Amino acid sequence: MQFGRRRWFAVVATGAALTMGVASCSSPPASDTAFDTTELDSAINPCDDLYGMVNDTWLAETPIPDDESGYGVFNQLRDESLETQRGIAQDAAETLGSEDANSDRSKIGALYESAMDEKSIDAAGVAPLQPELARIDAIGSAADVATFLTEDAADGGSIVFGLTAGADYRDATKQIGFVAPTGISLPSKDYYSDPQYAPILDAYRSYLGTSLDLIGADAAQADQAVELEKALADASLSPEQARDPATQYNLVTVDQANATTPAFDWRQYLAAQGVSPDAGFSLAATPYFTRVNELLERAPVDQWKSYLRAQVVSRSAERLSKPFRDNQFAFDKQISGSTAQKPRWKTAVADVNTAMGEAMGELYVQEAFDPAAKDRAQQLVRHVLDALKVRIENVDWMSPETKQKALDKWSQLVPKIGYPDTWRDWSGLQISRGDYFGNLAAADKFNHAYDLAKIGKPSDRTQWAMTPQTVNAYYSPSDNTINFPAAILQAPFFDPNADDALNFGGIGSVIGHEATHGFDDQGSQFDGKGNNVNWWTPADSEQFAARTEKLVDQFDGYAPIPGRPDIHVNGNLTLGENIADLGGVNASYDALQAALDSDPGSAEEKIDGYTPGQRFFLNYARVWREKTRDEALITQLSSDPHAPSDLRVNGVVANVPGFGESFDCPPGSPLVHEGDERVVIW
Repeated sequence: MQFGRRRWFAVVATGAALTMGVASCSSPPASDTAFDTTELDSAINPCDDLYGMVNDTWLAETPIPDDESGYGVFNQLRDESLETQRGIAQDAAETLGSEDANSDRSKIGALYESAMDEKSIDAAGVAPLQPELARIDAIGSAADVATFLTEDAADGGSIVFGLTAGADYRDATKQIGFVAPTGISLPSKDYYSDPQYAPILDAYRSYLGTSLDLIGADAAQADQAVELEKALADASLSPEQARDPATQYNLVTVDQANATTPAFDWRQYLAAQGVSPDAGFSLAATPYFTRVNELLERAPVDQWKSYLRAQVVSRSAERLSKPFRDNQFAFDKQISGSTAQKPRWKTAVADVNTAMGEAMGELYVQEAFDPAAKDRAQQLVRHVLDALKVRIENVDWMSPETKQKALDKWSQLVPKIGYPDTWRDWSGLQISRGDYFGNLAAADKFNHAYDLAKIGKPSDRTQWAMTPQTVNAYYSPSDNTINFPAAILQAPFFDPNADDALNFGGIGSVIGHEATHGFDDQGSQFDGKGNNVNWWTPADSEQFAARTEKLVDQFDGYAPIPGRPDIHVNGNLTLGENIADLGGVNASYDALQAALDSDPGSAEEKIDGYTPGQRFFLNYARVWREKTRDEALITQLSSDPHAPSDLRVNGVVANVPGFGESFDCPPGSPLVHEGDERVVIW
């Protein structure tokens, strides 16, 4: 996780790409190299602990790299992707001047070259920030604070709040502006008030004090900055509350917005960013913006200036000289647990991705992804989606009326595989050799303008929110698409040399996971076109809530950190991901069974002593192997909607009948929930 300009967030993924396909179940090999069964811990009964049986040997033998907060399959694949990108960027830098300076490749080379020039970056010191700091020094009134926020936003900044484009919740065919809070920097609002996080808050205050000292300001201003941030945190949503779509949308006119914040002029704010002030936009989280207005009206101007200085330095720390980077890392490790900073080349590749991610993605696809993999992956997607449809059709707790609406939504689900059909145009971005800070600032402004240019235009379902080189996948409720970047389409998720069981247990479960998101507690509030509408009968909605509450209770009961029984998983925060995990495994397992049914006798044919059903679950457990530092796990539990990796295995398969059947688990086994204990949703 990163701190600063890139706000705190956590992801589920990891990657790199090559030629792929699904082997036939009709003639599996007697043994294979796609799954190394010697890694399995035979002393552990899978019915007691599937995750441990598959991963404990690996976990015991694998150290977490010093610069990582955790390490697992996702990290391994991400590192492979990063190495490929490093080669692309380094080659582009070494051959600068050999092609058009305005080509994407040349821009990537110039950007990477400037990012790797630590000597020049360190020599610049605080100089790149001086213009911004001078603007803050000149602030003399609350009106000047508002002007600074407006001007900063026009440059692509997002202090206190930020503007982005997105599909209108009421009419997903068109794009509108969304203004959302960005004023707090710690993982959640609890870090500012809960005594258990007091050491982190103290470390954050110290970090800001050193940041201010490095720019020649009084370090005591950190207290003022933190107090203002605490006031914003007090009015902020918790991560759990923010999962409710109702908290993320509130369509207003400029006059209505100005009535909420009389001390801040939204007309000027929108106009400064090239957005028509006459168009409606979403201003949700009203208590937060009411608090912003109170602070503009009542907080001392000097306190605002302290907060703004701290924010400007903090968001840019990774882009500044070594003292700033060291100071940031000293705080970051309090939350991540990592013990060393990342090598410079990883930072440089990350900068390229921040500035020109899709341009790097186009070069990555050309070098590392076989286009034929799209066709093969699409076949697997079709099998899993068909299995999900059958599960929806067979749901026994839903009325025919609601079930038809669910099937209508399923029929409009759009899978996207690998990379965009049309690549983005980067010709308007100016990148200069030797200007690291200036290049990233130009990219911030360019990318922000690109995003806001969508406002007022039709929504485009073909656009991606992730780059091809990202090892991840996602579902988008606003356009009802499931998206699988090229970098995740490789072993152990997707292996052309493996049997179907491994592929369905790996990428098949990921496909099912993303598709099920369309029917989790959040996705089920959107229809097939991406509109936030209620398509449920009251009785069916009550049934759904009762079933999901059982999953909440199950995960609430987990305390995953040894020696810390006081720290539990938040079942409500992780509900959507847990529903998706459960639905994804069920749908993909059904798809495997359908494939096996087409080849009589294949279900009992073993590879290395394991049946297809068993290998399905073995690979599902393998792809979630991960070793995590306690500091990072505490951060995850406080703010991340994903449960810890071991619980994404053991907590899920306990509710999957096929798991117990595959391993002949006796009744009463820890990972076999039966009767009312078993959670059944989709």
